Amino acid sequence: MSYATAQALQTAVYQHLTGDPALSDMTAGAVYDALPPGDIPPLYVLLGDETVKDASDQSGGGAWHRFVISVVSDAAGFAAAKTAAGAVCDALVGADLALTRGTLVTLTFLKARALRVGTGDARRIDLTFRARVAD
Repeated sequence: MSYATAQALQTAVYQHLTGDPALSDMTAGAVYDALPPGDIPPLYVLLGDETVKDASDQSGGGAWHRFVISVVSDAAGFAAAKTAAGAVCDALVGADLALTRGTLVTLTFLKARALRVGTGDARRIDLTFRARVAD
């Protein structure tokens, strides 16, 4: 097992999401690896936590990456966040991402969790994906 492909996968996911026209239109290009300083847009996408497990076999090294992409909205209700979360899924599920190291074998959606954030109108949807990468 190697964690060596993790950065390549993260970069490919980030580039794919920032390059997706539908998602870019909805979020005004607000896709982040880390939140920027200053004012936060009313709707944005944030790359989140990742867990990696060995997937090596006789053919070589590999890993299962389970990662979270969050969609956050300050609008009352879940409509805007759910629409953007759907666009994230449309962009990633089955995507053929080119990695700078390793090869993406599969990328699938696992689950989602929608929740209210704090006491205001903010909403967050955490989308969990699973990717198999061969090194």
